[in-house]
Amino acid sequence: MNLQNRLEDYAKLLIKKGVNIQKGQKLVIRSPLEVADFTTLCAKIAYEEGAKEVDVLWNHEELTKLKFQHVSLENLSQVSEYIQVQYDGYREEGAAILSLVGENPALLQEIDPEKIKASAKARSLALKKFNEAMMSDEYQWCVAGVAVESWASYLFEDLEKDQALEKLWTLILDTSRVDAQTMENWNQHLDRLTKLSNRLNEEQFDSLIYSNKKGTDLKVGLPENHIWSAAKSISSKGVEFVPNIPTEEVFTLPHKDRVEGLVYSAKPLNYGGNIIDDFKLRFEEGKIVEFDAKRGRDILAKFVDTDEGSKRLGEVALVPYDSPISNTNLLFFNTLYDENASCHLAIGKAYPTCLEGFEGQSLDELKNRGANDSLVHEDFMVGTEDLSIVGIKKDGQEIQIFKDGNFAPDFI
Repeated sequence: MNLQNRLEDYAKLLIKKGVNIQKGQKLVIRSPLEVADFTTLCAKIAYEEGAKEVDVLWNHEELTKLKFQHVSLENLSQVSEYIQVQYDGYREEGAAILSLVGENPALLQEIDPEKIKASAKARSLALKKFNEAMMSDEYQWCVAGVAVESWASYLFEDLEKDQALEKLWTLILDTSRVDAQTMENWNQHLDRLTKLSNRLNEEQFDSLIYSNKKGTDLKVGLPENHIWSAAKSISSKGVEFVPNIPTEEVFTLPHKDRVEGLVYSAKPLNYGGNIIDDFKLRFEEGKIVEFDAKRGRDILAKFVDTDEGSKRLGEVALVPYDSPISNTNLLFFNTLYDENASCHLAIGKAYPTCLEGFEGQSLDELKNRGANDSLVHEDFMVGTEDLSIVGIKKDGQEIQIFKDGNFAPDFI
């Protein structure tokens, strides 16, 4: 298959399997302006599948950078009312959301961290209802990667721009299992991940113990009646969709008050156009009480200080070290890809869908069961080739889940 044919199959995957657009449903695509042709292809396929309407929300990284350079901190701390109204309208209408992501990993590295924090917090507050609905799977949503020149040149600085861009597109398509049997590949992949999540759900572990040679020594408590989820989700209207493409993880939520110990990052984190690298977090009673980073400490400090929930964990995800993205031996400096190359944790809001019977429960009820709440949700990678994860059951029985970075053979 040539590149154009693979891009067409990728677009079909995102529309038919990712958001799984339904007849008469609106689709919203959030996309870099640079990939207008691919975005148009996605819209065309959506219309062919019966979409009522396709709205496209364009972004352009140079305009984003100019905004942070010239707009005051006070104005960055506010979001225009029309944006909130717009997103509330999408939520109320039950629109499907396709987010195409790709940008320069170091776009905002020279911007005042206080500006980045203020803007992110303001937008999270304005779109709180929208984001809560998304994390509760009220409607279909999908995040997928697209190749842009700045990102490609950052990764492959020794190549000409055109060569770098083609190489990045090829990697995106390869790790997304796009070939002559794309849909068959995904059906098999989803089945395999579902079997892993079912296996974990059978055990109902009380806690997980993480350890490796970097110094990670972390105990993560899990709530009662937690649910391990895999790649497939089901919307409130019963529509199956795949929130992340690519995806290699099975995940659940930790108990917000039952995390103890020290964890070291395994890969750099690209947060808001800044790189945070070689960092560590220490937890007591679920709360971050100490942290440090060799690069991007100021950015990490601002992020952790967003609200009370940004000092606690909201996700636990298991990803084999021996997986397609990890085996590229490439740091993508993009969370969508790097989190699917490594076991990861997330600071911030938990997915309520990972608690049995979450439907109809209030925020306070979910908190009482151990679910964290926050304006943010940010994954960071902790998986290494020597990572060990031991599951502890309520009766004290210990079961090896991960050994040497992968699922233990005896477990699966």
